Amino acid sequence: MTTKDMPNIDPECWRPINEEKLTQFDKPDRKPRILLLYGSLRERSFSRLATEEAARILEAFSAETKIFDPSGLPLPDGAEDTHPKVQELRDLATWSEGMVWCSPERHGSMTGIMKAQIDWIPLALQGVRPTQGKTLAIMQVCGGSQSFNAVNQMRVIGRWMRMITIPNQSSVPKAWLEFGDDDRMKPSSFYDRIVDVMEELVKFTLLLRANKDYMVDRYSERKESAEEFRKRIDQRAM
Repeated sequence: MTTKDMPNIDPECWRPINEEKLTQFDKPDRKPRILLLYGSLRERSFSRLATEEAARILEAFSAETKIFDPSGLPLPDGAEDTHPKVQELRDLATWSEGMVWCSPERHGSMTGIMKAQIDWIPLALQGVRPTQGKTLAIMQVCGGSQSFNAVNQMRVIGRWMRMITIPNQSSVPKAWLEFGDDDRMKPSSFYDRIVDVMEELVKFTLLLRANKDYMVDRYSERKESAEEFRKRIDQRAM
């Protein structure tokens, strides 16, 4: 079948699938850049401790990590987007090639602190999409028995933000039992799962960043750009 059989298709914006581009894998000669967000402001926050543990694991896998401190971040719409903490968060989102979101579960969902950080990251920023085509790993910590409400919510949001959310995820029940007095996570199957998730995140990031521009190149966006270009040409001709 060709575009001749599809009269609604703009042939100038149509691109056949190029299998050769899908075989590229980025050599790890430049460290993958990973931004980590956590969803609690408590002095001894287990989501922060789990995030710090994840950062150590990522660095062991030769990634470059930055952890955003949400302290002082205003509520969405409660301040201008020129606020220093908002600018810091958006700059880090643009810098990153992948993210880790780790939230406590509160009232069966992610915390408002976690959601506020996500809400301050726009889908488009000065012609750049700061999350589109980037990888995402999701984690949660629980005060009681194991649950997956927060990670399930974050997975939906990651898709909405046009991110590639990796299949694996981590949920740590009774998190207060999993960390020692030194604030390091104890050896356990829960720790092993975080290692698995971070390993998978690095692999997906290396795979996708070599193909990111190709993977997020969409027919509808090419068509929109082409139509805008044609309008500008028509205006100049008037």
